Amino acid sequence: MMNIMLTGGCGYIGSHTYVALKEAGYEPVILDNFSNSSPEVLTRLCTLFQSEPIFVHGDIRNRNTVRTALNKHKIDAVIHLAGTKAVGESGRLPLKYFSNNVSGCQTLFETMDDEGVRKVIFSSSATVYGEPEYLPLDEKHPLAATSIYGDTKLIAENMLNAVHRADPRWSIIKLRYFNPIGAHPSGLIGEDPLGLPNNLMPYITQVAVGKLPKLQVFGGDYDTPDGTGVRDYIHVDDLARGHVAAVRLLDQPQCTPINLGTGTGYSVFEMIRALEVASGRKVNYEVVARRPGDISTCYADPSLMRSLTGWVAQNGLEEMCRDAWHWQSENPQGFRMEGEAA
Repeated sequence: MMNIMLTGGCGYIGSHTYVALKEAGYEPVILDNFSNSSPEVLTRLCTLFQSEPIFVHGDIRNRNTVRTALNKHKIDAVIHLAGTKAVGESGRLPLKYFSNNVSGCQTLFETMDDEGVRKVIFSSSATVYGEPEYLPLDEKHPLAATSIYGDTKLIAENMLNAVHRADPRWSIIKLRYFNPIGAHPSGLIGEDPLGLPNNLMPYITQVAVGKLPKLQVFGGDYDTPDGTGVRDYIHVDDLARGHVAAVRLLDQPQCTPINLGTGTGYSVFEMIRALEVASGRKVNYEVVARRPGDISTCYADPSLMRSLTGWVAQNGLEEMCRDAWHWQSENPQGFRMEGEAA
């Protein structure tokens, strides 16, 4: 069985992917610098499995750290999740995004190549498709990002395309995430953004739990049934299982983009109502101007992943909201202790 390193393994998607890999029999190695995660995640993972995770504290932009981790733990493949991921912030802080998401990728991939580790699952995003020309979005859809964040993901994908053309020994899976939400059913791990949430679901749950006063709905005049943006939301546990399925594809040299979504779109108002049902709480909101870089409707054609691996999403909107609320209500301050600064 392959030795797998998870960059950003203490983050939201990384921690759930760690759980899925452990449950599948792997012993993944986490590399994380805690820039957008908490050391408490390691404690929670230890509670889930009654064993301490193998952990390397470091940054993917530090070549020596990456090289040491690859060699010490005899890594065969990397699931690259470390990166910065907020559409709005990327427009305000573009250099931060190019540093983390582009320079970081270059350093990681160069060091992997130097050490003979040429198997990687890359955490990409549906933002690389830009404004949809048709729906549902399949992997052949033209690529045209509409935000700096999307640009950095597209640059990294193109970097991997070039790497594979130059050296066909590489096995590369580019997983294009749609919108992961929810949390592990235990309530021990979940989405805990530092500062004000950039994504919809943690914002809704923080309003419902009383941590934030109201939700800002960015745009109520889109060409959608209720005027709010429509997205393909996927339970983070289903997304995590998708990574395990993708690992099994790494036996063959390739460079393959694959969507990870459900194929169903929900509007912002539908998400608000669903969380109100799950929580029994009223979610206060106001509709404000559209956010630069956002699009009206986006949902996946997930059939390629199903045909290649048999993977299908198992959780619907009810389960996503149930688990998101369970996490938030059990952890109103996230991974921080009461009184600790966010």
